[in-house]
Amino acid sequence: MLVLRRKKNESIQIGEEIEIKILGIEGDQVKVGIEAPGSVDIYRKELYIDTKQQNNEALNISEDLLQLLKKTDK
Repeated sequence: MLVLRRKKNESIQIGEEIEIKILGIEGDQVKVGIEAPGSVDIYRKELYIDTKQQNNEALNISEDLLQLLKKTDK
């Protein structure tokens, strides 16, 4: 993991197309702006993990349902 210190209005550049800019600092919270192409998905990590977990649960239900359907076809 790369660790960097940035001040308000300073940025981090990732490749040619992604810029992360520190917009503000208030107490223990940092406001971050991200400029990236529309093809790059950007999520808060807790939402990303939650969505991934829900998708995995739905996939498991679908696999269980498929197995039940296969058994009833016989």
